[in-house]
Amino acid sequence: MTPGPDEPPWRRLDKRMLAVTPLSGAVRLLPVAVVLLLTGQGDAVGRLWVPLGIALALVLGGLVRWRTTRYRLTPDRVELHTGWLRRQRRSVPRDRIRTVDLTAKLVHRVFGLSVVHVSAASGSSSESGGLALDAVSKAEADRLRHELLDRSAAVAPPADEGASAGESMSQLASAPSTGGPARPAERQRGRVDELARLRWSWLRFAPLTFSSVAGVGAVFAAVYNLFDDLGVDPRDVPAVDEAAHRLTAAPIWVGVGVVGALLLVVAVVGALLLFAERWYAYRLTREFTTDGSALRVRRGLLTRRSLSVSEQRLRGAEIVEPLLLRAGRGAQTRALATGLSRDPQGSALQPPAPRREAHRVAAVALREHPELATLAPLLRHPRAALQRRLTRALLPASALVVIAFVVGEVVSVAWLGPVSLVLLPVALLLALDRYRNLGHQLTARYLVTRHGSVRRRTVALQRTGVIGWTFRQSVFQRRAGLVDVEAVTAAGAGGYPVLDVAARDGVLLADATTPDLLTRFTTS
Repeated sequence: MTPGPDEPPWRRLDKRMLAVTPLSGAVRLLPVAVVLLLTGQGDAVGRLWVPLGIALALVLGGLVRWRTTRYRLTPDRVELHTGWLRRQRRSVPRDRIRTVDLTAKLVHRVFGLSVVHVSAASGSSSESGGLALDAVSKAEADRLRHELLDRSAAVAPPADEGASAGESMSQLASAPSTGGPARPAERQRGRVDELARLRWSWLRFAPLTFSSVAGVGAVFAAVYNLFDDLGVDPRDVPAVDEAAHRLTAAPIWVGVGVVGALLLVVAVVGALLLFAERWYAYRLTREFTTDGSALRVRRGLLTRRSLSVSEQRLRGAEIVEPLLLRAGRGAQTRALATGLSRDPQGSALQPPAPRREAHRVAAVALREHPELATLAPLLRHPRAALQRRLTRALLPASALVVIAFVVGEVVSVAWLGPVSLVLLPVALLLALDRYRNLGHQLTARYLVTRHGSVRRRTVALQRTGVIGWTFRQSVFQRRAGLVDVEAVTAAGAGGYPVLDVAARDGVLLADATTPDLLTRFTTS
């Protein structure tokens, strides 16, 4: 494939990926190979042919992928051609690029490589929403990140691919001007401001996040499956068998207490380890280019990750406070931008941190005072909203209590009914807390809304980022004069609701956020 005389040349992936691809596949298939060697039929030499065949297939697959993969950057697009039997041609307009994510797993880091993920908004069904380059050198990955986020930068690759990104940027910054005084953006180009960095005291929030505990459960499941595949039963270990026998012989409350304490210790230790691996060397910076700036999040111990979000695509920030994290006075800040991963950690601007720090990070990311963004004083919603929360919490709890009393009488379990009464005060407290956390405010630049109890969310959404409104009203809301108003946006979850607001206030709020859009409704 020969480019035209004025077109940028096509480039290949780094040759070192010929070693990375087989090694990455071998790591994933290692448990299977071990099982085949230990449990297969015939002599050991014969059983070796299967793993060797798999290794050869991985090597050949990596070679074919390297030979058939090309990419290039033109002034307008990023193009990627892949495939031999099944060819794919991907082309992403550069003005639609939202984020650039650099990921380097442990095997990639050993060989000095990175994977470049480019996320973009799809303009039509024929355009891909993004592409990935697996893998290029670290210098090439950083060069691509700078050029894709700075659309005014030259697209010609550096003469020496091994040159550092810092050297490339310094050369670009020192290039003579084409005429006229330098604009402020041009004078700031290459400047990096640090907004936040990791503090190890934040480790105390790790056990309070559900994602970390769920990750520990996934690790337990993987270990269990590995033991099962190898045919190893932990009960065959004398020490484990003796401990299990003693727990079985002890009173039930002792066994439950010991098992619960053991699981709690393992969960806490696992959460701390996962937090350290995920957020090691965390830094949040703002990098300036000639046509704007970008937020960059770098983190990771075994797998290094660097996420860059153009501030032109940033539409707001969200403060997330799950119940346990909120009880520990902690929170986490997430960016609202188009092109970010749906994975909760894909949009995270920081690890779980003190609540004050989370609001500070949201404010500096949005270039706004905290009290005009996520800490804005919120307006209370009508008392009818409290009545709805009391009804929706107490009615199901009361029904469960009645069922518990009936079941207790049928199966002769006298304590089941009285114990279930604890659901009523819990439901009452939950309803009151949900109402206390309900509110909204409209500042000069942001629509701020908060709702939730088990998972409290505070959203500061740019008013200019609202592209439409959705009004929802159930039969019960209609009788109470309430309505749910959802601000539609292309960023984040796609819509952020203001729950149970007075019907007329909801229309006025929408009209004030996006002037003249709903004027005909407010005057009718």
